[in-house]
Amino acid sequence: MSNDITIKKGLDIKLKGAAEKVTENAIISNFCTVRPEDFHGVTPKLIARVGDKVKAGEPIFYDKAQEAVKFVSPVSGEILDIPRGDKRRILALKIQADKEQIFHDYGTFNVESATSESIKNHLLASGCWPFIKQRPYDVIANPEKSPKAIFISGYASAPLVADYDYVLQGKEAELQVAINALGKLTEGQVHVSVSKNGSSPLSGLKGVTLHKVSGPHPSGNVGTQINKIDPINKGETVWTINPQDLVIIGELLLTGKFNAERLVALVGSSVKKPRYFKTKIGSEIATMVYDNGVEKDGNDRIISGNVLSGKQIKPDGSLDFYSNTITVIPEGDDYEFFGWNKPVFNKISTSRALTFSWLTPNKKYDLNTNTNGEHRAFVLTGNYEQVFPLDIYPLQILKACMYEDLDEMEALGMYEVAPEDFALTEFVCVSKQPHQAIIRKGLDLMIKEIG
Repeated sequence: MSNDITIKKGLDIKLKGAAEKVTENAIISNFCTVRPEDFHGVTPKLIARVGDKVKAGEPIFYDKAQEAVKFVSPVSGEILDIPRGDKRRILALKIQADKEQIFHDYGTFNVESATSESIKNHLLASGCWPFIKQRPYDVIANPEKSPKAIFISGYASAPLVADYDYVLQGKEAELQVAINALGKLTEGQVHVSVSKNGSSPLSGLKGVTLHKVSGPHPSGNVGTQINKIDPINKGETVWTINPQDLVIIGELLLTGKFNAERLVALVGSSVKKPRYFKTKIGSEIATMVYDNGVEKDGNDRIISGNVLSGKQIKPDGSLDFYSNTITVIPEGDDYEFFGWNKPVFNKISTSRALTFSWLTPNKKYDLNTNTNGEHRAFVLTGNYEQVFPLDIYPLQILKACMYEDLDEMEALGMYEVAPEDFALTEFVCVSKQPHQAIIRKGLDLMIKEIG
């Protein structure tokens, strides 16, 4: 039995450069990079040192605040470099990958006879725990707390992102084992959401509460689904996990190997042949990007993730821990003379003032990174509410974060939001305010003051 969720508020941003459903093996990357900054709030303590040999799945550092939470190497090889920043902060661990990969063997795991504590310890020891995130605060889940429910969104509604219905094909066995294990870690339900019009491998899983979702973005955001299914109150915790990470967990439980393999969508209008690539977490993105028509000296922006909430990375950068999409779009460093004072036909806008995107709702656009304006004080337009489906006042909660009123942040629903929930309000903001950064700063303040 499924429970339908229909979202009416939101905005579908249709862009050119969607990935064709064809998969290629990416050129094997010589180097793999693990960046502690991918794990927000984690202070890394090194286990491996420069020159050490590590196996794929072997721990290389752990969290200073939660020593049980370990982070493992996605590949086998030699620790080549550990660059540091201010105050000797660890920026990355760079690993030179072996040609023949060797896996650390954690042994097969019988989920059916296992207790919740043994499952938790196994996931912590094997490096799979960082895949599990929690609300409130949108950080790695605290293993000492039990969630009231677990949420998995198998519907990706953001622009140009990887299609879960495609990337999860043939992975039903791994998904089911992972669900069986996670189900023992909560007394509540495991909520799985899929597209109402799709055909997802997640639909046939046992031990889940299935929800069919329809509507514009951000209907696929797990935060939207939590708000509509089981909102978070003060003192409550829910866990979230990406479907592709379920596959890695399931494979570990079945085979004992931490296989960091991932299908990644290379998309964007600057890519000549958008398609899917089989690669590994932390691999060099150059092995995929520059063999597909992206000019090395071109004026493009490379993003690990989607265009709304992804991270900008350099051409010699690497795929981050949680991303399954690499987006390449033109850099918007050119400015139109009197661009604010003439009709606009080639851009998306929620306003009808001199803009005409509402006349062609199915048109796909070739947009760049230009913000088409500059930062200014908040202007009250009512635009945020048009694209924000959560039962929360977006402008008020943003302002509460800015003037750091913890009581007001709590009352307005700060416990259930994450930065990505405000990606669309940031996109339509005429004031060009950094909504996601404001929410992240507010969440960090709550962690520090409330815990």
